[in-house]
Amino acid sequence: MSTPPARPNPPSRVYVARLAGTAVFDPLGDQVGRVHDVVVLIRLKGAPRAVGLVVEVASKRRVFVPLTRVTSIDAGAVITTGLVNIRRFQRRATETLVVAELLDRTVTLRDGSGTAVIEDVALEQRRTGDWMITKLFVRRHTGRTGLLRRGEAFVVDVEEVTGLAGGRAQGATALLATLEGLKPADIADVLRDLPDVRRLEVASELDDERLADVLEELGEEDRVAIVSALDVERAADVLDAMEPDDAADLVSELPSDKARDLLDRMEPEEAEDVRRLLAYDEHTAGGLMTTEPLVLPPEASVANALAHARRTDVTPALAAMIFVVRPPLETPTGKLLGVVHLQRALREPPHTMLGTMLDKDVEAVLPEDPIGKLTRLLATYNLTALPVVDAGGRLLGAVSVDDVLDHLLPDDWRDAEDEVTDEAMTRTAHG
Repeated sequence: MSTPPARPNPPSRVYVARLAGTAVFDPLGDQVGRVHDVVVLIRLKGAPRAVGLVVEVASKRRVFVPLTRVTSIDAGAVITTGLVNIRRFQRRATETLVVAELLDRTVTLRDGSGTAVIEDVALEQRRTGDWMITKLFVRRHTGRTGLLRRGEAFVVDVEEVTGLAGGRAQGATALLATLEGLKPADIADVLRDLPDVRRLEVASELDDERLADVLEELGEEDRVAIVSALDVERAADVLDAMEPDDAADLVSELPSDKARDLLDRMEPEEAEDVRRLLAYDEHTAGGLMTTEPLVLPPEASVANALAHARRTDVTPALAAMIFVVRPPLETPTGKLLGVVHLQRALREPPHTMLGTMLDKDVEAVLPEDPIGKLTRLLATYNLTALPVVDAGGRLLGAVSVDDVLDHLLPDDWRDAEDEVTDEAMTRTAHG
């Protein structure tokens, strides 16, 4: 059991950027999660009021904890009453997230001295118990490109700025810092919680590889909106970085003119893979397969196979199986000879040739085979992937179990509530 530091007299002022990531404890000292963000209400008059915390609990779920349920808050620990509702947090139209939406926002100084960027936000507790935004830590614009962060930094009263509710271009530096180290699925979860405009701002600041991974985890509507908002050259670069099957799914969701334009601007080899996949129905092996599984010749060694399986761009499901073929090794390959399971390869000497340990009993499927057949084969033989071949036995690609699951689950499965409950975290409803 973790015990929070004793803090009988919490400070009257807390800076949110330092508060993010702070452990949240119940009165008994058990940790229930960590602070992810702070929810505030920005009013036409008066200081913005903080109404609750977004707390990340088990399984990366983010839930709402009203500040009325918080008995102590500072940068060292947050203490709650122990009543925590595990319903997933959903931001209301009237609410603003400090880390996600206020940090990096450009505001105008009322004294006429120019504009500044918000780097941190201070909360202070009034005698009534309400937590209000009272101070902003800002950095003045220098007016020189590339030197924004070198301007003068100072604390200003919240009443001394305008534009807190938005209206100016907003950067994403502070929010991106909080996403560092998160898995693509977790970043996608963060983006889903953001307002539409802010979601596009943050997504556009991710590098091509990172954004490609995140788009693969988003639902149809969100990823189409993001790609449609990108400059066409940038969008084509991001599609190049995506797995071919995911890129094909996304392109198929775009208007036909936009799709053609993007395919024309993609790298020829990547575009060819996507066009090939678009020819198949999305609920068949051809529509679900990736054209880039692990492919090696029979004379390749175990050491070579393990080096390919360690590649960071290969999913665990595909890394568990090496497809052994006759040349050429690019799909469509030469004839499929069999597969080598990663677990088997780990038991063999590094110099052993793959051709001596082939599993020839894994049933290959044709590109037109329906998803039902794929599901039965994967489940029956406990496989993570299946080879997809043409009539001549040439390897066209592979269908992984995660791609099959994506199509079997409801379209909105990423946004669905977990059905797992925890009696230790029964809590009040949001609002």
